[in-house]
Amino acid sequence: MQPENHNIEADEVIPAEPLKFYSDKGSERAKWIAGFLVLLLLGWMGSGFIVPSQTDEDEKTAAEKVQLLSVAIRDSVAKPVTLSFNAEGQALPDRETIIRAETSGNIVELMVQKGQLIKEGQVLAKFDAPQKLAEVKRAEEELRRTTIDYENAKKLLDQGVATTKRVNDAKSAMVSAEAQVSSAKENLSNITVTAPFTGRLESLSIDQGEFVQAGAEIGKVVDNDPLTISIQVPQQSLSQIKTGQKATINFITGQTAEGEVSFVSNSANAETRTFLAEIIVNNTEGNIATGVSATVSIPTLEAQGHFISPAILSLNADGILGIKTVDENNRVVFHKVNIIRAQTDGLWVSGLDDQVKIISIGQGFVKDGEEVIAVPEEAMAVEAKKQAKPANENTTTEKTE
Repeated sequence: MQPENHNIEADEVIPAEPLKFYSDKGSERAKWIAGFLVLLLLGWMGSGFIVPSQTDEDEKTAAEKVQLLSVAIRDSVAKPVTLSFNAEGQALPDRETIIRAETSGNIVELMVQKGQLIKEGQVLAKFDAPQKLAEVKRAEEELRRTTIDYENAKKLLDQGVATTKRVNDAKSAMVSAEAQVSSAKENLSNITVTAPFTGRLESLSIDQGEFVQAGAEIGKVVDNDPLTISIQVPQQSLSQIKTGQKATINFITGQTAEGEVSFVSNSANAETRTFLAEIIVNNTEGNIATGVSATVSIPTLEAQGHFISPAILSLNADGILGIKTVDENNRVVFHKVNIIRAQTDGLWVSGLDDQVKIISIGQGFVKDGEEVIAVPEEAMAVEAKKQAKPANENTTTEKTE
């Protein structure tokens, strides 16, 4: 379909018109506004480098102050503390022995009971006396007979009737009879059993009417006044223990006594390499039983130390045990310490100056060399009460309402 009113030849060329651009007044205004904002921004950024703000410095100083931690300090002064050697021991009796029958026979009388306190030489039991008397008489009669035979043999020898052998045999028989008399008399003297020393009759193993062989065990006597406390002293502490030193003994029964070192061995135990030491303790009343365990404390020397709570001990980065203090510039100082004595209510430590300000609260949040705000314990406690009081009052008011 051919367009209307157009007759264009095939080879006819239509010349092109040149492009024309027209300026927009609105676009020119936007360029001026953008340039002004860029210059304003650059000027504001540069002003911070050229003219520092005094307000920023004040804020920085205030921030640094806020970052300082508050810790509670306590003034501590070193005091003399007595160091002691402590060891576990056992209470042993001064003497103990087994009582044995020195003759054979029937027990006709018991004079004591088990557990009774007895004195040296006291009669404990008696054997049958008539039997022993009869034995003495028989032995004496045999001695008279053998003596006569010996005298007759000597007379016959002088007359040339008897031989030397007969005389010797008669003499041997007479000597044997003399020995039997001595034995019979000794048995007679042993019809009474007596206490070898003053003490307590811990056991009695015979009854009245019982036949007892010579050498049989009758009982046991223990002398527990004084008591002997036996302890073992390690090699490194041997030089600290001397005879005559005072000692405090705490028995497992709850009893306490004072004693004195009476013996220190110079020869070590081959297995434990420890040295035996003994402490004498008076037990006049006999209230302390033998065989009970005891803790012995022997004062050895004095040292200067600070008394602290175990809770304020800490470890540094190297794992060393110590305490944190505050110096005159309010900076934290870590001190290595040694525990020289432990008690139920605290510890005595060495390694600090004679006078120090120990951090008692907050030591776990500060480091060595760090600056802190040091507040006395008393002041911090008062402040804590003040802060807690309004909260308590509000709670009371709410309940009342």
